[in-house]
Amino acid sequence: MSYKVRSIHADEWPRAKALRLAALQDPVAHLAFLESYEEAAARPDSFWQERAVGSAEGASDAQQIIAEGPDGEWVGTLTVLVEEAGTTDWAGFPVERKQGHLVGVFVQPEHRGIGLTEVLIDAGLEWAWAQGAERVRLIVHEDNGRAQRLYRKVGFEPTGVTVPLSQEAGETELEFAIEPVEPE
Repeated sequence: MSYKVRSIHADEWPRAKALRLAALQDPVAHLAFLESYEEAAARPDSFWQERAVGSAEGASDAQQIIAEGPDGEWVGTLTVLVEEAGTTDWAGFPVERKQGHLVGVFVQPEHRGIGLTEVLIDAGLEWAWAQGAERVRLIVHEDNGRAQRLYRKVGFEPTGVTVPLSQEAGETELEFAIEPVEPE
């Protein structure tokens, strides 16, 4: 594979913004992301700069990892957030132990099906384990079967925790998690 997988640098915020906006234009973005293209596009540059600083190489609370194609184009991304035990997550649930939370998983359609998403996830897991995470979780829409199959393929399993998206829509997201493999 002639792709480079690495953490972003803080000064690369314009490229991180462009990739996020591309992800939000994907046909299944409404199932995969909690914001719309319009909401993200309206954010000021300062938002994207702060986001990049907080998730760039060397940051300890979050890490955005990208896949760079042979021509230097960013073709995929994910972010791992660290959630500390004793805190409350974005949905109001208590965090019982230090964990990573995988978010923003996206690969450009023309680069899918070659194992790139799996490589990004492996890099995200490696970073989370290095931060002392006891598990890594993600939240996936109940109707996003493609993503659920991928996450199962790489070792994530449903935990039984469900997260209601909104009272009006009656939509639910499912928590999947993975724990580090203990050496034998």
